[in-house]
Amino acid sequence: MSPLEALIALNMLPRMGPIRIRRLLAHLGDAESVLKASSHRLQQVEGVGPELAGIIQSWETHADLSAELKEISSRGLTILTEDSSEWPDTLRNQADAPIVLYVWGNITAQDAHSIAVVGSRRTSHYGRDVTKKITYQIAHSGFTIISGLARGIDTIAHQAAIAAKGRTIAVLGSGMAQIYPPENLPLAETIANGHGAIISEFPLHTKPDKQTFPQRNRIVAGWCKGLLVTECPARSGALITANLASEYGREIFAIPGPIDKPSSSGCHDLIRNGATLI
Repeated sequence: MSPLEALIALNMLPRMGPIRIRRLLAHLGDAESVLKASSHRLQQVEGVGPELAGIIQSWETHADLSAELKEISSRGLTILTEDSSEWPDTLRNQADAPIVLYVWGNITAQDAHSIAVVGSRRTSHYGRDVTKKITYQIAHSGFTIISGLARGIDTIAHQAAIAAKGRTIAVLGSGMAQIYPPENLPLAETIANGHGAIISEFPLHTKPDKQTFPQRNRIVAGWCKGLLVTECPARSGALITANLASEYGREIFAIPGPIDKPSSSGCHDLIRNGATLI
């Protein structure tokens, strides 16, 4: 088993998570050593109890590594780790950074200069219009647009970047074999075929759920140099992503909306709290 294959296997195990995997790697040296370690040694790591140690020791019953590797190859995907030259520098010092990244498409040096564009899934005409216009201009100026391939603002941001003949990266809250929402599969194919990359930290057949989307958001927030919120209400996943980006030291931008439309109240809150008004 190669070091990369061992990392993929670790990443496939239930209840692990990147922080816990990093503790195991720091304690035991490498992924293959983790998979071969005794229960006693595993339980010396913070956060690893008897049940999790048992999962690691019987990892082949929890992860079909050979099937995963075969499908990675058949889909033409690339797997990146922190040792890969294409790994985003902005993620290198992030404590909760992913362990591996599945890549459909390609990552270039230009993608180091990126702006995340996020917002509501339920958009108004105003939100769609301003997102399209400003994202087009940002992408045309040479920045890579990062978003989450979700319905609404994310979709418009990716489409605008493509229209500007720019680059865009879509970070999934699911595995590559479970692209969500399914109607965005053609958009994902367009991005991967010459306009950027589709990215996921999850094993191929991971379905989207309430946990995978927040995990996805931290990659969007951590990868970018700055994050723009174009439209979102007071309670929104986009605000969670913006707060994460702020914690990571990224600059936050927000577009104000009509004063009588609650669909932009989240943007107004961000501006009150110090985001740069666009």
